[in-house]
Amino acid sequence: MYTSVALLSAVAVLIDTASAHGFVTGVNVNGKFTNGSDPVWYYYPSTSRPQTAGWDALNQDIGFVEPASVGTADVNCHKSATAGRLYASANAGDTIEFTWSTWPDSHKGPIINYIAPCDGDCTTLTPASLKWSKISQDAIVTPGTWVTDKLITNKFKVSTKLPAKLAPGNYVIRHEIIALHGGQNDNGAQLYPQCLNLKVGGSGTVKPTGGVAGTSLYKRDMPGIVFNIYSNPSTYTFPGPALWTAAN
Repeated sequence: MYTSVALLSAVAVLIDTASAHGFVTGVNVNGKFTNGSDPVWYYYPSTSRPQTAGWDALNQDIGFVEPASVGTADVNCHKSATAGRLYASANAGDTIEFTWSTWPDSHKGPIINYIAPCDGDCTTLTPASLKWSKISQDAIVTPGTWVTDKLITNKFKVSTKLPAKLAPGNYVIRHEIIALHGGQNDNGAQLYPQCLNLKVGGSGTVKPTGGVAGTSLYKRDMPGIVFNIYSNPSTYTFPGPALWTAAN
C-alpha cells in the first residue's frame, strides 16, 4: 500500500516525466486556481484519495483515447472516468485558463472545448449521462504552427471564454486536444479529453439545448480525426458538432 508522501511524490514525478504526454493540472479563473485530477490519485489508498474538480480516469499512463473507441463512454472524459467531487467557480463570460502538466511539440492538433449541463449535482453523474455543446475550437494559427505550439510557448497554458449569456448552474467542461502526428492513418489520431466540474454564476439566461452524447461526437474516419499535418495545410476541418453560439 502506498502511504509514504515521498513515494507518492516520486510516482507523480514519474508520471509527469516518463511519458511525453500531459494532463490538465487545473484551471485558473479570475486568479483562483482549482485543481484538476492528477493521475497519481490511483496510487493513494482509497480512504485518502484527493478530491478535486477534475474527473478521475484510468489514464495513469498519460495515454489517449484512440479513434476506434470514440463510440464508447471513454471518449467523454477519458478512460473509465468518474465524476469529480468538487467544483471550479466561474461566471458567464469569464475566461478559463487550463494548465497542462506538459505537452510534446510533435503532438500537433486542435484544442476543442465543450460544456454539458448537469441539471443538478455533477458529482453524481456518469460520463454517459453528459450531453455536450461545443463552445470553442482552435487549430492552425499559421501554416506549420498549431494552437498546441502556442500552448507550449505559453508555459502549457491555454484559455477559453465561457459564453456571456450562459445560464447559471452546474456544468462539466470538456477540454480536449486531438494529437494528429499519426492522424494521416486510420486509428492514428490520439484524443486527450479532460473534464472538470464547473459551477457557473452570473445573470445569463441561456442554457444549452440539443447537446450531443459523447459517443456521437466523432467517427473514427471523419475529417479532422483523419488528417495529415505533414502536408503543411492552411485549413483544418474540425470534427464534431457545430459551435453552439446561442449564449454568445
